[in-house]
Amino acid sequence: MNALHLPEQCGVILLKETTLFPHGGLPLFIFEPRYRKMVGDALAGDCMFGVACLPGGDEANSEEPSSLSAVNIGTIGLIRASREHPDGTSNLLLHGIIRVRFTCWHNSKDYPYASIEPLPTIPPPVEQENAAVKTLRGAVEDASASLPKEIQDSLMALLERSDSAALMSDVVAQQFVHDPLLRQQLLEEPCVGKRIATLCRYLQDVSKQ
Repeated sequence: MNALHLPEQCGVILLKETTLFPHGGLPLFIFEPRYRKMVGDALAGDCMFGVACLPGGDEANSEEPSSLSAVNIGTIGLIRASREHPDGTSNLLLHGIIRVRFTCWHNSKDYPYASIEPLPTIPPPVEQENAAVKTLRGAVEDASASLPKEIQDSLMALLERSDSAALMSDVVAQQFVHDPLLRQQLLEEPCVGKRIATLCRYLQDVSKQ
């Protein structure tokens, strides 16, 4: 991932109640003509496009400029697999790379297209990182205690591959949090310590259910 060059502008797929975290995976079925064009352009270029949650619930309309102006933060993803069907639709697997801020929306394409900049992440102090990781891992263990052992083992193995508090918080958010508003809140939070505190509270509530 460190070798990838982040574009200054990219296409963006706008989806209701959908948030992709860095290092997470998102399967997509592409059927709208505008997004089929976007994917074609991405595959012919750097294989990247953005994912953003369209605010407004059922009333949201990505065709309206007011809806686009409310979309500020999302994730740039890399197409890891693509299968096009004879009717022009396709199935994709998108891998989240990095949080970005959409700084300007352009009308130069047939699909949503924006200028982007990386969203900085604020890591916990070095002396607090291990404690933060341990706390989050414990919260995951408690929340998954009622699951079959093989699922618990696979979850713990996933966390073991997370070599930082920032990475672990994104992995846990992608796998455990299903509330779309909370997912977007976690995506937009730059401070890793605050992300972990929010996740721990959420997982504690889950473990009590």
